[in-house]
Amino acid sequence: MSRACDICGKGPQFGHNVSHAHNLTKRRFNPNLRTVRARHEGKVATIRVCTRCIKAGKVVKVY
Repeated sequence: MSRACDICGKGPQFGHNVSHAHNLTKRRFNPNLRTVRARHEGKVATIRVCTRCIKAGKVVKVY
């Protein structure tokens, strides 16, 4: 299961942890995904959606 939004395709981004001594170690910033039961492509399905898409109203939730 990929860690990406099913609506916008947003996935993990990469960067560095920076210590006080400026030592750099790799880290990743994961998108804030939520499992939502919603109408997707004309059908009701459980999809993984980022909170940005939920706030923007790109997802129609079904209860």
